[in-house]
Amino acid sequence: MTHKGTVTLTTERLILRRYIIGDAEEAYRNWMSSERVTKFLTWTPHKSVDESREYIQSVLDSYEKDSIYNWVMELRENHKIIGSIGVNSLREDVRSCEVGYCMSESYWGCGLMAEAFQAVIRFLFTEVGFSRIEATHDVNNPASGRVMEKCGLQYEGTLRKADRNNQGICDSVHRAILREEYDNN
Repeated sequence: MTHKGTVTLTTERLILRRYIIGDAEEAYRNWMSSERVTKFLTWTPHKSVDESREYIQSVLDSYEKDSIYNWVMELRENHKIIGSIGVNSLREDVRSCEVGYCMSESYWGCGLMAEAFQAVIRFLFTEVGFSRIEATHDVNNPASGRVMEKCGLQYEGTLRKADRNNQGICDSVHRAILREEYDNN
C-alpha cells in the first residue's frame, strides 16, 4: 500500500478536504451538535463550539501521519461544509479499512453522501491500494445502509447485539466491497 494521507478529492458537487481550525463554528452548527445526526453514532452531540474546535484540532494533529484519512465535505457551489467522511480503522496486514461518515440532516436524501463515499472508495482502491473497504450501520438506520448499497458494498451479515451507539447496544449490519468487485463495475 502507498499511504498518501488526506488529500483533496473533488466530485461533481463536493470538495473533500482536510479540516481547518476555522471550520469549527460551521461544523458545530451544521452537524456536530445535532442529536439527529449523532443518533446512531458513537460520539455524542457537541455541547459547544469549543468542543468541536478541540475535536478538529485533534484531527489536525493526526494529519501528520500519512495513514490518516479524514475529510470534511464542502459544497462546491457555496463552500459550505456539511459533513465528514473518513477511515475509522485500518488493517495493513489484509489491506482493509472501515469507513464512517455523517452529514448535516439538511442534506439527507440528496445523494451527496454516496457521491462522497464513491470518491473515497475510488481513492482508497486506486491510489492507496486497499483490497477491501467495509462499513457498518445500526440495523435501525437503513438510510446508511442504502448509501453503502449505492456505493457497491455487499451485505455480509448482521451481528446481533455486537455494537454500541447513542441508542445503546445494537445489532450491527456489516457490508464491504472488494477491489476486484470495484474493478469489475
